[in-house]
Amino acid sequence: MPAPIRPLHLAVSIDRPGVRDAESYVRAARLAERGRLDFVTLGDTLGPPRRGESRLDALAVLARVAPATRRIGLVPTVTTTHTEPFHVADAVSTLDQVSNGRAGWTAEVSATEAEARHFGRRAPAPADALWREAAAVADVAARLWDSWEDDAEIRDAATGRFIDRDKLHRVDFEGPGWSVRGPSAAPRPPQGRPVTAVDATRLPPREAAARHADVIYLRTGPTPAPGAVRAARDDLHARMRALGRDPGRVVFLASLPVALYAAADAVALADLAGSWWADGVVDGFHFRPRDPDRDLALLVDGTVPVLQHRGLLRSFYPGGTLREHLCLPRPANRYATAATAGRTA
Repeated sequence: MPAPIRPLHLAVSIDRPGVRDAESYVRAARLAERGRLDFVTLGDTLGPPRRGESRLDALAVLARVAPATRRIGLVPTVTTTHTEPFHVADAVSTLDQVSNGRAGWTAEVSATEAEARHFGRRAPAPADALWREAAAVADVAARLWDSWEDDAEIRDAATGRFIDRDKLHRVDFEGPGWSVRGPSAAPRPPQGRPVTAVDATRLPPREAAARHADVIYLRTGPTPAPGAVRAARDDLHARMRALGRDPGRVVFLASLPVALYAAADAVALADLAGSWWADGVVDGFHFRPRDPDRDLALLVDGTVPVLQHRGLLRSFYPGGTLREHLCLPRPANRYATAATAGRTA
């Protein structure tokens, strides 16, 4: 069957609580890549680990996964609270560089008193305030990624010029309690701007998601509720239109917990995914396996082939970057456009 005009997008969490072995994450990402999934996610928090668990930095783990994979997108959770926005942008840009354009990040906030005490920098704040700050971090990150024009690097050994300084730009951004001057410490990422994702299931993150997200997760429980997901999606669509954004340029994923015990459960998941996608509830799914080894294997070897056989899912990667997987355009550089207009005026 021909591939659908509106592609079905799939992603999966490779969270493995308590696992420190980097090769476990590499194997999981490679398995997801064999299933031609768009990307894998890896969660993270700023709090101390619970008893019996270890906490690894998600972005650092996926930087290790990057050279061991070729096409799968890599999307760590990055907390914007208690962290420096310049460093957040630089770290995500670095992941995009080392993965040749396969990076994204899921913006998250830290709202607990325990995590605030753990860092000792400031008191906890209400969720609405934290998400306003997260929106500002997403905004300044995009500006920092644009602060180098795509052709700013010269690398002319004869003249000793590495960069064209006229193509580097300050951002001069004022955030809530912090400021960033710019430009970035590194060239523009391969994707222009790595993909920004937000879990907008709850109300506080929705304005940030409407303004800045390329991918939006809408969580549902063990009993999927398409009506609740559709209502949240419609609310976000309305917010985006009010901001002048086209909701069709954002990928909405239902984030489902999955526990697959046999191939016939795997087929049932394909039925659900195909039904929700055909009804226009979402653009795809973010799966959260209960058992990382069992469920991911059944997803790739059971659910994915059924969706491919039904013509709902591609059997190859048509491009190399995460934006290409998600059918998202590479953003124009806001400073290059302004600079070009100034030079030709």
